[in-house]
Amino acid sequence: MTNSILPLANWGMGTAIIIFFAVLCVVLTAIVLNFVFSGKKKDDE
Repeated sequence: MTNSILPLANWGMGTAIIIFFAVLCVVLTAIVLNFVFSGKKKDDE
């Protein structure tokens, strides 16, 4: 009965995918912030 209610049949794979996308978002955000702040340093020179 609980398997019919829960959309994820394999909790390990579901959590692994969620963690992967969370890490990916953090890395992409860090790259964008790095571009933004490095652009400001070039304008000051």
